[in-house]
Amino acid sequence: MTSEWWIYTVGFVAQLLFSGRLILQWILSEKSKKVLTPSNFWWLSLAASFLLFVYGYLREDFAIMLGQILTYFIYIRNLQLQGQWSRNPKMVQWLLWLFPVLIVIYSYNNNSYDVDKLFRNESIPLWLLVLGIVAQVVFTCRFIYQWIYSERRKKSSLPLGFWMLSLIGAVMILAYAIIRRDPVLFIGHLMGSIIYIRNIRLSFGIDKS
Repeated sequence: MTSEWWIYTVGFVAQLLFSGRLILQWILSEKSKKVLTPSNFWWLSLAASFLLFVYGYLREDFAIMLGQILTYFIYIRNLQLQGQWSRNPKMVQWLLWLFPVLIVIYSYNNNSYDVDKLFRNESIPLWLLVLGIVAQVVFTCRFIYQWIYSERRKKSSLPLGFWMLSLIGAVMILAYAIIRRDPVLFIGHLMGSIIYIRNIRLSFGIDKS
């Protein structure tokens, strides 16, 4: 039970960081009456992704790990577009780039990493694993869309499509979280959904004064 609480603590800290980035972005956007993209949004995203990847690894949940791997490097790219990434010491940059690879290498060398566990976890039947993977892919598509959008404009932005995909993906992950009985995913995406809806309204110019 103690180890379980330790694992959940890692997950909740990650979700607090994810929620913190959204609340920060939301407050700044409300003040400007338009959707903004502060650099702290990406730093908090990177830190949260780092921890949630560890959480997924400890929970032997491939869907969670996949979702974080797919977005982790997009967060870094957005920091590069904002000119923030180069402010880190080179050693820190390389550590963050190689982190996902290092954790897998470490686990293999300690004989504790079993790929079979990720795909044949008794607590996650195949149909639920598929639902989780599809939900994470949809949720991740928001950042692929955002990345392409930002690359074309050479400026980090959060367009309407990003918030639409965020809401669709969050609803799917909420369904996965309820069935999986995962409080970390449930609380994080429930709070996130409220902010996604608000940003959609701001993007459409609703409630502008």
